[in-house]
Amino acid sequence: MSHPAIRCFNQIILLATCCLGGLFLSLPAQADVVKPALVEISVNTNGHYSVELRASIETLLTGINARYRNTKEAPNAQAYDDLRVLSAHDLRQQFKPFESQLTDSLKLWFDGKAVDLTVSQVIIPEPGYTKVPRISVIYLQGDIDRSVKTVRWYYPEAFGDNAVRVRQVDESNAKWHWSEWQWLRNDQQAQPFSLTEVFTKQDTGNVIKTYITAGYDHILPNGKDHILFILGIFLLSIRLRPLLEQVTMFTVAHSITLGLAISGYINLPSQVVEPLIALSIAYIGIENIFSKTLHKSRLFIVFAFGLLHGMSFASVLADFGMPDDAFLTALISFNVGVELGQLSIILLAFLAAGLWFRNKSWYRPVIVIPASAVIGIIGLYWTWDRLVLY
Repeated sequence: MSHPAIRCFNQIILLATCCLGGLFLSLPAQADVVKPALVEISVNTNGHYSVELRASIETLLTGINARYRNTKEAPNAQAYDDLRVLSAHDLRQQFKPFESQLTDSLKLWFDGKAVDLTVSQVIIPEPGYTKVPRISVIYLQGDIDRSVKTVRWYYPEAFGDNAVRVRQVDESNAKWHWSEWQWLRNDQQAQPFSLTEVFTKQDTGNVIKTYITAGYDHILPNGKDHILFILGIFLLSIRLRPLLEQVTMFTVAHSITLGLAISGYINLPSQVVEPLIALSIAYIGIENIFSKTLHKSRLFIVFAFGLLHGMSFASVLADFGMPDDAFLTALISFNVGVELGQLSIILLAFLAAGLWFRNKSWYRPVIVIPASAVIGIIGLYWTWDRLVLY
């Protein structure tokens, strides 16, 4: 390729990477992701039921639902941001007029008969770290006939996706049994839960499928942090062995902290983890610019950063919920989904650039350095953004 052609191609690549950088900078980080509601229905043998609904009141009030990957995509994103910084008391006042709309839209059937829902309590955390969604707990309760045999739930698509499970409570004998989660999308109603027998364990195949999908979705398309980090790993060396060494170290590290965090052995606040993850992205991008070859120290750095990213994965699983009788299966399946997502990123990057240009003399100055610079800038911007509390 002639020198003018190289310069022209370089300009095209620079323009493309700048556009990519602008796209990532315009998108919010993990903090503003739209999360599904988690619903737990307890049915007591004494004829009392309660519903515990964990959701973002801010998204309920602004109509930001599963149509949006994150709150910034919604036309009323500013209204969400304004609600997000309100005190718990002020947000509660904003929510009161909405309660009747909520209870009219939710549906709970016992033996096919709908019951009237009433909000009994709302627990709203203080704003805290505003870079992650604030999850409030809405309690609904009432009385039913002790002879009911089935329960069914509906949470409208207008409020978002949701997951529901049911607990049979026998207070007199101090016993209870949880069902498995039902994950509901696209305005689905839950399948009826039986109340006449102990819930059976979810089929292993369904557990594997559910959690592999959850792990994969967390990387592609939702994991902007992890996409940039994996691209940074890919750029310094696209030879198979060093690439696999880095990915393996990252995998081992995040698997360790994921398992420990979801088991409750370690717990770091989001205001610590999120800025450090962004800083890890910046470091990888900047190191790619100044290091022409992969050093052994890179493996230890990737391992250390993998420990941080595992904390982020754990927060996803904590929201997603874990089956009590298939904890290890779900954990391994989620990890498999994460790895499949990471491999997909590497494959796509290889097909887009590595396959065609990796042996070109201009590969590093034309592709690696501009792309790494963009990754470094985005990482620094996210670090600053996540350190600012407002």
